[in-house]
Amino acid sequence: MKNIVSEQSRVYLPIVENDQVYPVGRVFCVGRNYAEHSKEMGDDPERDPPFFFVKDASSVVPSAFSDVTRIAYPMATSQFEYEVELVVALGEGGRNLSLQQAREAVLGYAVGLDMTRRDLQAQAKKKGRPWEVGKSFDESAPISPISLKTDLLAGNVAKAEIGLKVNGDLKQISSVANLTWSIEEVICKLSEVFELRPGDLIMTGTPENVGVVVADDEMLAWVEHLGEIRISVTD
Repeated sequence: MKNIVSEQSRVYLPIVENDQVYPVGRVFCVGRNYAEHSKEMGDDPERDPPFFFVKDASSVVPSAFSDVTRIAYPMATSQFEYEVELVVALGEGGRNLSLQQAREAVLGYAVGLDMTRRDLQAQAKKKGRPWEVGKSFDESAPISPISLKTDLLAGNVAKAEIGLKVNGDLKQISSVANLTWSIEEVICKLSEVFELRPGDLIMTGTPENVGVVVADDEMLAWVEHLGEIRISVTD
C-alpha cells in the first residue's frame, strides 16, 4: 500500500537567523505550572509532581514575528481561551535524564499559545475523561520561530517576562522564574514517563488570568528575549 501521508503534511518551525527548520514531533504540555494559575483553576498550588497532556503536532501554527497569524474560531465551543506559554524545543532526547542532561537536550525556545476550548475541557474533567477535546484541535498551538539556545543567555530566559494582551489590554503578565517546576525539572520529569526525542516541543505552562477571546479579537503574546507574536481570531 502506498504511503498516504505526505511529507508535506509535517509541520516545521523556522529557526531564527538560520536557514534550517525544526520538524515538529510531539507537543507535550505541562498542566498548571504557575501557582497563581493553579489557584484560579481551583487547584492547590503546592508543588505536586507535574502532570502532562499532549497536543497533536497538526495543531501547531507557525507564527512569524513580523506578521499577524490568523486562526479560526473553533467548532463546538462558546468558551475559547488563551494561555501564553514558553515553549522549549528539544535537540536531544533520552530517558530518565539528569538536570545536566536536560539542560543539554534543549535546542532553543519559542513563544506559544495553548488555545483551549475551556467548556469542553471542563465537561471532560467533570466526567473523568481525557482533555484532548478541549486542548488538541486545529490551530490550537500558534508558536513563534525558535530562538537557538546558543544565541541566548539561558539564564535570561529562565527569568524572562512572559505576557499577553488582547486588543491592547494587558491580560497576563508574569516571569518564567515563577514556574513551579523549572524548565530542566519539567524535562527530567517528562523523561521519566516518555522517552524524549529531537523534535519534541514542551509547552511549559501559563500564568494566571487566562480568559476568553471571540472573533475579531487580536492577541499579542511575548516572552522577553524571544520576541512577540500577534494572533487574530477569525469567524
